Amino acid sequence: MKKTHRLGKDILIVAVCDLIAVTLSMLVSMLIVHAEIIWDWDLLYWYLCNLVTVGFFYVLFRLYSMSLRAVGIIDSIKMVLAGLCILAVNVVYIFFFDKVCDVRTCILYVMMLTVLALLIRFSKRIYVASKYIMNREGGHKIRAMIVGGGDAGTMLIREIQTTDKINYNPVCILDDDPAKRGKSIGDVKIVGSTAEIKKFAEFYNIEEILIAMPSVPKKEIQKIFDLCKTTKCKVKILPGLYQIVSGEASVSALRPVQIIDLLGREQIKVNLDEIVGYIEGRVVLVTGGGGSIGSELCRQIASHNPKQLIILDIYENNAYDIEQELRRKHPELNQVALIASVRDIGKMDDVFKKYRPEIVFNAAAHKHVPLMETSPNEAVKNNVFGTLNVARCADKYGVKTFVQISTDKAVNPTNVMGATKRICEMIVQTLGRHSKTNFVAVRFGNVLGSNGSVIPLFERQIAEGGPVTVTHKDIIRYFMTIPEAVSLVLQAGAYAKGGQIFVLDMGEPVKIYDLAYNLIKLSGLEPGVDIEIKCTGLRPGEKLYEERLMDEEGMQTTENGLINIANPIDIDEGFLWTELDKLYKAAYRETEDMKKLVAELVTTYKPQ
Repeated sequence: MKKTHRLGKDILIVAVCDLIAVTLSMLVSMLIVHAEIIWDWDLLYWYLCNLVTVGFFYVLFRLYSMSLRAVGIIDSIKMVLAGLCILAVNVVYIFFFDKVCDVRTCILYVMMLTVLALLIRFSKRIYVASKYIMNREGGHKIRAMIVGGGDAGTMLIREIQTTDKINYNPVCILDDDPAKRGKSIGDVKIVGSTAEIKKFAEFYNIEEILIAMPSVPKKEIQKIFDLCKTTKCKVKILPGLYQIVSGEASVSALRPVQIIDLLGREQIKVNLDEIVGYIEGRVVLVTGGGGSIGSELCRQIASHNPKQLIILDIYENNAYDIEQELRRKHPELNQVALIASVRDIGKMDDVFKKYRPEIVFNAAAHKHVPLMETSPNEAVKNNVFGTLNVARCADKYGVKTFVQISTDKAVNPTNVMGATKRICEMIVQTLGRHSKTNFVAVRFGNVLGSNGSVIPLFERQIAEGGPVTVTHKDIIRYFMTIPEAVSLVLQAGAYAKGGQIFVLDMGEPVKIYDLAYNLIKLSGLEPGVDIEIKCTGLRPGEKLYEERLMDEEGMQTTENGLINIANPIDIDEGFLWTELDKLYKAAYRETEDMKKLVAELVTTYKPQ
């Protein structure tokens, strides 16, 4: 309400200023051309006619709806066009009523009016800019280096210099275009190239580096950040090219550099038409729908027009959060949130019988490696038999596609969590041979930002002052973002033909130690000085590196080069079902030998 009142007050002030501008422009133009002002009814009629004309065209060109804090070139062009229209009306007016003035008076009047109108609307920015210049070195402004002298850098500098609510003082610009060297943007000089980041950061006593290069490839950003790491400055970045297109290349769009910026690859793209083609108009069930992967699956499915989305999770808070989020963002979505455990076969049968899902994404699982090492029976109950329950219901009720979320930890597993996921893959492949349902599994590695992933842990440790703990200096992992992983899972579902294991290409592996080092540097701190990096030793069941394929598996490609299909391995189906019966009984007897029993079924599992 206050904001609306303030907006109305601003419009009133500008309108009054325009009234004064019309009066002054008219009087001064007549004095200059005629050296006198003849007060009569003709002059009054001309004046009143211009008040109406100016008001009409200023409203038509939306000159009262622009923000005085953000007025720019487009607004200036609109003011000039409005002026030309006003001039045209005045020329027509004096053609019929030539007693008042002539064309010269009209031209001078419109020129003066346009200049005054521009000054009125630029007054806020002029005031703030002059205040910025006078107080440039005063107060506690952050001395900033802008990396990138293109459109984004220009917009960034102009915003900093024309608002009084930003605490930056841009003191230099770096750009790799030699033609720009020595030139200035808003009184800030382009002093050198990105290769000289350390040199100029020290010379100008820089506190923060602002990377304004949204269209530069990720590999180049990685190189620039490597140079920024040689300084003691905090680093922020404009995230994407769309920021310029949408006019958001501003300080508000700046964010700290994130690990995804430094993976050295572009964001993974999928064929949305393929996703829409098999999701649209279908009833979709997501188990574990409140988790990191499950909730993102729900978000992306919701945007592809399903007939109904069923969110199933045992944790009510997670299910509630994603349900409420989707209600806000997709009020038209037909969704149902169910609190249930995939371990409960009776409940699963009831869900499938009642809702008849056509597509199922099984993301319900225990996934924390160290916790499952101490609770292997729970890993088997939930991961193996939870999956078996959902899969059998999918087969019984004629589900079209069943997608199992797997992990690269299922390949030659050294932990019970990975071994249970391998059993899930075996179940999916076996059922897929005999069912009309397309059963597939999707195997990928670590997901940035998911619950329990290393990045949130490192961020908490840095916020607490350290140390940042890494299990081993040489440990490596494959990474992708949650949206990337989920979009590929959705597209893999479109390729499903039954019994397949899809393997996602996650790019080059990354050293966890390097992630920790970079996150500390991103925070403007010095590893080993401000924050210690401590190697604690490999945890039970943890590998130095993950594999995506077993020795027996080959690789087939799909239309999406980032989704591959592992060649199926022969499975003795009789042996599988016999061993599963043994596992089930042993798990609910709370056996102490669960890892040994799992190893009998998953021969590539090597318990530590």
